[in-house]
Amino acid sequence: MRFIQTQIFPKLVSEINRVNFAALCFGALFLGIVSQQALADPNYPNRAIKMVVPFPPGGPTDNYARLIANKMQEEWKQPVVVDNKVGGTGATGTLLVMNAPADGYTLLFTSNSAHLISPLLKMPPPYESVKDFSPISMAIKYPMYLLVNPSLPVKTLPEYIQYVKARPGQLNYSSVGIGSGGHLACELFNGAAGTSIVHVPYKGAAPAQAALIAGETQMFCDSVGNSQQMVNAGKMRGLAVFADKRSSAAPNAPTMAEHGLNGLAAYIWLGMLAPPGLSVDLQNKLSSTVAKIMATPDIASFALKGGNEIVANNPNQFAQQMREEKEMWAKVIREKNIKAE
Repeated sequence: MRFIQTQIFPKLVSEINRVNFAALCFGALFLGIVSQQALADPNYPNRAIKMVVPFPPGGPTDNYARLIANKMQEEWKQPVVVDNKVGGTGATGTLLVMNAPADGYTLLFTSNSAHLISPLLKMPPPYESVKDFSPISMAIKYPMYLLVNPSLPVKTLPEYIQYVKARPGQLNYSSVGIGSGGHLACELFNGAAGTSIVHVPYKGAAPAQAALIAGETQMFCDSVGNSQQMVNAGKMRGLAVFADKRSSAAPNAPTMAEHGLNGLAAYIWLGMLAPPGLSVDLQNKLSSTVAKIMATPDIASFALKGGNEIVANNPNQFAQQMREEKEMWAKVIREKNIKAE
């Protein structure tokens, strides 16, 4: 009996524990597979989808969200409702989506200014831009555009840099607000060009643009789509775009790199994300749908007229671009000691 107790019984217990552990592992794996299959419903979508936009109606993000929602509705024969949830510099709508079920029926359509830059200005950040979401696709992007008041005695970017350096701290630039894409782009330029143009924030694009035209400020970093009409009218002068290639909507504006300022790429993008944990199948299905929509002639024409570049990348590419961009803007914010309002 002692032999059985000391030799056989412990081995038997050990074997039973091993079998139980294997069974538990298999059970957990099986449940995980079943869970993923449940999320990746082959009949998706079979009811209404809500697309949250963390901006008021009427702006670029809202306009593109509605265009894409209408196309999705036509494609899937299910309602796709745009829901504007404004507040917290985009955080209100973003957090609503982050905490929603990961079933594909609540989506976020947003911009990098709200989704990626805004949290970098808050301590602690309200959410992590990549880890707390399931990326779907970046839909479009457009470069920032360096504009100056036409009364300045400069025609080119090198002339402007020389003019500014001869007047350190005497010139101002307007932006749509602290932490906006235009604000950070202008500071990116300050750092690369070795200039010290002073930031003057305004509450929105219209007053910031008006300030430049009136001569209250001497520089403004804005989108091509919003400003090229004023450039054509002679009310502003476009010196360069923060891009790796010229914009089709402003073909006469050189890139920063053409004047020796390499690596100065500053874009505003609009894209779609979902709550964390969305199945890979649904991520890919939604991403493919966005790509198909952005390739339709009417959407493509609308984007190009506004100086926008269609991206429509896949979830992995979108996530990687967000990680790289987040690192770049975090560095600018840290070096320039930019604080939220």
